[in-house]
Amino acid sequence: MIKSELPIYLASKSPRRKKLLKQLNIKFKIVNAEIEEVILKGELPVRAVKRLAREKLYAAKRSVKRGIIITADTVVVIDGLIIGKPVDADDAIKILKKLSGQTHVVYTGFALHNTETKKIITGFERTNVTFRNLTPQEIKNYISTGSPMDKAGAYGIQDDFGAVFVKKISGDYYNVVGLPLTKIYQALLKVI
Repeated sequence: MIKSELPIYLASKSPRRKKLLKQLNIKFKIVNAEIEEVILKGELPVRAVKRLAREKLYAAKRSVKRGIIITADTVVVIDGLIIGKPVDADDAIKILKKLSGQTHVVYTGFALHNTETKKIITGFERTNVTFRNLTPQEIKNYISTGSPMDKAGAYGIQDDFGAVFVKKISGDYYNVVGLPLTKIYQALLKVI
């Protein structure tokens, strides 16, 4: 159990990250950390997710004067191509067709900051995910639910139909959901 004298803030709109952090029995508040999530030309996945997590941290610091801030960013990578959230339904179709029958990598970068000690911890997690072959009708039906639109790689491994696309996972399941819990827990212990 983690106890902190300082308030803890999760800088994320993701209901999945909120749910995951609750699993650690931590009391926290949500804080806004709006940034433009852009992958720079030629940027490697690990560098991208760690940079975006830090940018979210700096954005959240404008609202948090005292506390511990947690941020994260997740991308999917296949064939060297970094895939974020789909821009529209057509993009989601293209993404899911590309992932169908293939193995991709999910990267989540994270940053934690104690505003009093000024300590910042950043890190990342990597997980391999293999999809079974998807039918065009399955893809169409899934996209019609709207679920893939706010998720990196246009799918969610938890809570919805996207779970049945996954044939095999190698690595941290929670990373695929959006927050590598073990690494976040260990970082919190160091930053408090």
